[in-house]
Amino acid sequence: MPDSVMSETDFDRRKNEAAGWFRDLRDSIVGAFEALEDSHAEGPMADAAPGRFEVTPTERDGGAGGGGLMSVMRGGRVFEKVGVNISTVHGELGAQAQAAMAARGVPGMESDPRFWASGISLVAHMQNPHCPAVHMNTRMFWTPHAWWFGGGADLNPCIEYAEDTAHFHARMQAACDAHDAGYYDRFKAWADEYFFIPHRGRARGVGGIFYDDLNTGGAEGDSWDADFAFTRAVGAAFLPAFCPLVEKRRVQDFGAGEKDVQLVHRGLYAEYNLVYDRGTKFGLATGHDANAVLMSLPPLAKWV
Repeated sequence: MPDSVMSETDFDRRKNEAAGWFRDLRDSIVGAFEALEDSHAEGPMADAAPGRFEVTPTERDGGAGGGGLMSVMRGGRVFEKVGVNISTVHGELGAQAQAAMAARGVPGMESDPRFWASGISLVAHMQNPHCPAVHMNTRMFWTPHAWWFGGGADLNPCIEYAEDTAHFHARMQAACDAHDAGYYDRFKAWADEYFFIPHRGRARGVGGIFYDDLNTGGAEGDSWDADFAFTRAVGAAFLPAFCPLVEKRRVQDFGAGEKDVQLVHRGLYAEYNLVYDRGTKFGLATGHDANAVLMSLPPLAKWV
């Protein structure tokens, strides 16, 4: 991971641009998800009231380190629980986080441990077991010594449909192929490795893409515009990848057996996020709002 080739002043504009994009993406997703609630006119739970997001400001270090918005819908007729969080935080990394950054190749953290990070994080747990759960996040991270983008999206059905998996991956591949012909194979393999649960010996879902430390210009050039464009493409691909699956599956009938399968599968999701997820560890270690960090956990789960 290279030193930044831009001054901090130059990067201020780019930080604002990235944070603004994450906010715009959040607004688009919240609107689309509430529209799915409104349009659910037949099938299970169609007679229930449509869900709405509750929006709560979040703070890091009492607001001195920035914050964000936690947008959570609970008990909808399509979404049992979905969170769409954005944050823009800054400050100094503690010793543990500095060591983690140094291990990733970021130089100079011991002499200047300042950081800035902004991003969006989404996890949706569905009412209908035929509808897949899903995760998406994109983010930008900056220190005085380096910057990079990261993120991705992965599908987590408890009842798998091969055509749904193919559709989701096709949308992710199209976003990748528009920027680099090698991205999809590379980032799909990264997701398969990253979202694997070692103690269960299995993946938590059917995968997607995952990338981190994206600064393709290296020490020889400035690739911020290209890398940010790819990150925007991943975010923009999310709704077309996910919403058609929800529209198709939300009308299917289900019973206690399917619901039981869903609850057991959610246990995998909870185990992964609490034990292995890098974002969960970073958020808690850097003092961000714990409720926002743990928003990804399902409302109900079951272990056998």
